[in-house]
Amino acid sequence: MKIGGIFIVVWLAAIINCGLCHGDTIVLKEGQKLTGQILANNEKQAVIDIGITVLAVPKEKILELQYDSQQQGEEPNEPQLVETFSQRAGQLYCTANLKKTTIEKCVNMVSEAVVKVSSPAGLGSGFFINENGFLITNYHVIEKETKIEVTMFQKVKDGFEKKIFKKVKIEAINPFVDLALLKVEDLGDMKVKFVCFGDLDKIEVGETVFAIGSPLGLERTVTDGVISTKNRSFEGLVYLQTNAAINPGNSGGPLFNLAGEVVGVTNMGYIFFGGLGFAIPVNYVKHFIENRESFAYDKDNPNTGFKYLQPDARTNKSTPKFLKESSKGR
Repeated sequence: MKIGGIFIVVWLAAIINCGLCHGDTIVLKEGQKLTGQILANNEKQAVIDIGITVLAVPKEKILELQYDSQQQGEEPNEPQLVETFSQRAGQLYCTANLKKTTIEKCVNMVSEAVVKVSSPAGLGSGFFINENGFLITNYHVIEKETKIEVTMFQKVKDGFEKKIFKKVKIEAINPFVDLALLKVEDLGDMKVKFVCFGDLDKIEVGETVFAIGSPLGLERTVTDGVISTKNRSFEGLVYLQTNAAINPGNSGGPLFNLAGEVVGVTNMGYIFFGGLGFAIPVNYVKHFIENRESFAYDKDNPNTGFKYLQPDARTNKSTPKFLKESSKGR
């Protein structure tokens, strides 16, 4: 059932928008709220079950989606960290209000969203930011490369199963902050696990954080530490400094807090000096995604990921005839 007019929206909102209602919420641009269970969310519409019927709400009418992972009186089948998270219409990422817990529980919830990003030049890490295959990694992980593979580690009964995707599109790049936005285009009907962004203002020096990535190719490696400082200046940018181990292969992976929120993107570490790791703060990442049109990848721009091969060297080393003749005439 599609919403056909403002009157129907207002009438339905008046029925279901009450203080006793619990569940997911669709906030409409005109101020009304639809509460129930969000069954689907794609680029065109969101589908919500409000109990008496199922509604398909066009995205142009939606201001925000608010998810409630635990319905009142229900017990989840697996550990749930999310209290609520929201995603504005047209926004590629979500923000969240998550409860802090243990590293073990967080890893259980977010590890499937972390991927390995490979190219002919090497490998790094990345993470999905929505169910449609958009992911973040470092620019230097894919620099001057267009043949990119993404390896996802999907949970199965006896562990993890690798799924390799070879159709990966470069959506946007920003070399100055070392970020790249990619999209896996050969997912088919699969909806991938994804993670939400945290709030930089709530990050405290000394709080526990952890990273997941593939350092030196060692897949799904978890390292933990604390925020050493949240405003370390380096070459005109500000970084989060952490003593969580960051090694080659971690680049582009997420740095999480104990709520399972992404607070940064790991991009630098000193192998021979333990305890010195750096991550791009999440506010830079949000700005990059929100302004992705300004950083859109253009294959015709020589500063983007295409390699331009040098022409073959001359096999005949002698001076060309026309140069010999021109030198005689002087």
